[in-house]
Amino acid sequence: MIIDTHVHICNMLNFVMTEEMVIEMMDKYHIDYCVVSNMDSAEYNHDLTPLPMNMQKSQKESFERAIKFARAYPDRIGIMPCIKPATESADATFEKMLTDNLDIVKGIKVHPYHSKTYFDSKKVEAYIKLAEKYDLPVVSHTGGCEEAMPIHVYNMAKKYPNVKFIMAHMGLGTDNKEAVELMAKADNLYADTTWVPVSTTLEVIRRYGSERVVFGTDSPIDGIDTYYYNRAGEPSMYREYFNGLEEKIGKEAYANLMYRNAMRIFKIQNK
Repeated sequence: MIIDTHVHICNMLNFVMTEEMVIEMMDKYHIDYCVVSNMDSAEYNHDLTPLPMNMQKSQKESFERAIKFARAYPDRIGIMPCIKPATESADATFEKMLTDNLDIVKGIKVHPYHSKTYFDSKKVEAYIKLAEKYDLPVVSHTGGCEEAMPIHVYNMAKKYPNVKFIMAHMGLGTDNKEAVELMAKADNLYADTTWVPVSTTLEVIRRYGSERVVFGTDSPIDGIDTYYYNRAGEPSMYREYFNGLEEKIGKEAYANLMYRNAMRIFKIQNK
């Protein structure tokens, strides 16, 4: 079994990732379940300038698209609403959408880079309080700007010990060492494998065991073949996760990485 905990749909900036692409890649690569967030919630461009409001989708619109997708494939797709803390809030509308869909909502997704908002800010904290209230994990993009660095996820993990926090990317564009070290200081701080080399994942498993990391990929960011090829058509790093890793870490640890941890953290039922 394989669960990908870091999958997107969106039509945002230069990214086009559709529901049809997600299902096609799942079928092609035998992915059993995906946790999907809709990146139409972006508030800032790649260069960290504000995205014009007429180019933004509301938090409600973004959430609604994800809900529609999961309702069409309830045995295959779970969702995480991707929040807009810079321009919107964790208001009553957001909370009602959350509570009305707790059967398919598996967590809350934060993208401090495309919101240019510190993860440990009061704006984000309001959403974390909802995550605590409804026993949901919080997944945050880490890396690329100061607002998105792993230390800020750690700060909230210490403040909210009952919430599980997943550091997506483990500090994208870095050697991952900060994220790995921070995991020693908070048991509710987890890793994901999105654009993370196998060597880092092996280090996490060596230091903390195989129950502190989940499989994620950003698919289909490089198209439906993201699991095997990057945008240049070169072999993807994810091939190492599919080929040979089980022999290195053992059957039980591999099962934890590829699906068991995801089932526990995101409360995914075995279909």
